[in-house]
Amino acid sequence: MNRRVRTKGEQKMKKIAVLGSTGSIGTQTLEVAAANPEKLRVVALAAGRNLELLEQQIRAFHPQAAAVWDEEDAAKLRTAVADLDVKVYSGMEGLIEISTLPEAEILVTAIVGMIGIRPTIAAIQAGKDIALANKETLVTAGHLIMPLAKEHGVKILPVDSEHSAIFQSLNGENPKQIAKILLTASGGPFRGKKRAELAHVRVEDALKHPNWSMGAKITIDSASLVNKGLEVMEAKWLFGVELDQIQVVVQPTSVIHSMVEYVDGAVIAQLGTPDMKLPIQYALFYPERSYLAGARLDFAKLGQISFEEPDMETFRGLPLAMQAARIGGSMPTVFNAANERAVSKFLKGNIRFLDIYEIIADCMNAHKKIENPSVEEILETESAVYERIESRW
Repeated sequence: MNRRVRTKGEQKMKKIAVLGSTGSIGTQTLEVAAANPEKLRVVALAAGRNLELLEQQIRAFHPQAAAVWDEEDAAKLRTAVADLDVKVYSGMEGLIEISTLPEAEILVTAIVGMIGIRPTIAAIQAGKDIALANKETLVTAGHLIMPLAKEHGVKILPVDSEHSAIFQSLNGENPKQIAKILLTASGGPFRGKKRAELAHVRVEDALKHPNWSMGAKITIDSASLVNKGLEVMEAKWLFGVELDQIQVVVQPTSVIHSMVEYVDGAVIAQLGTPDMKLPIQYALFYPERSYLAGARLDFAKLGQISFEEPDMETFRGLPLAMQAARIGGSMPTVFNAANERAVSKFLKGNIRFLDIYEIIADCMNAHKKIENPSVEEILETESAVYERIESRW
């Protein structure tokens, strides 16, 4: 048999499945795949309600399987792509089908919300590596996910830009010699403002992130610094460090994506332009690197890089997250669920920006912690938080 041998440095084809393919991370993941047709093959896609875009993606990438949440939408999609050889699933069963497809080697979890926990667990149990962009998975279930990944020999590869930067800064180093993780934040669109100035900010103001192009929910989380609090919780689980070893620093231009300080005082940082395709591509190709088109840092033009401490009094999302993380157990689930519902209400114009903090604090104060919650208890806690919010706001 005449078998082709790969040359040194040449990457083998990786087969990927994407949960949340029509969102910001999902669409950029598919852009990376489209730019690397010899290295990446998309074998499965899952999305929410954007059937038109999902159909376009199916026709562009010819996956074996696709899924949407609602069965009526799935029926419509089946009709729309009847000329193609693709199986269409629905509901949680559909997400799990996509996540455990035998042909897929790596699952990109770009889906938003705690809906991503069960498919991620199923994928790990099926031996898939996880390109993790779903914050809720580790924030609420890190105590379940990380031991499970270790048990099944599965890699958890961070897609978030800050965690990818930490991951890259740890490459080749001894993780036991970490002194501190320096998690950078841009400060969001309201950096420098005080509480009184935020009392009547509009949704459109909160959605104007100075550096990154992201989905609406994560952009609001960046404005409130809730996002940075969620990232602190994720970093604790991803890198096996204590909360006191994680320091948030504001780096307004998002040039330094994060840093690691070691016991000898050395600090290793990962720098680059603010482009989410870089951490997405790094996760997909790890441990290799591949060419990525786009702008490069020009240090002569950059001139300087400045840092600030986060304003914890104005932006209560970060200290509330730290409080939830220290309490542990089911409290991070309360923090996450309360924020998720509060942001939804803010985006609809039903509450003010500062009410996000009040809702989170109220739900945390009312909750009785479950020490080591199961997946069922995590989801029950989420439902209880939603019920409380709907009854009070």
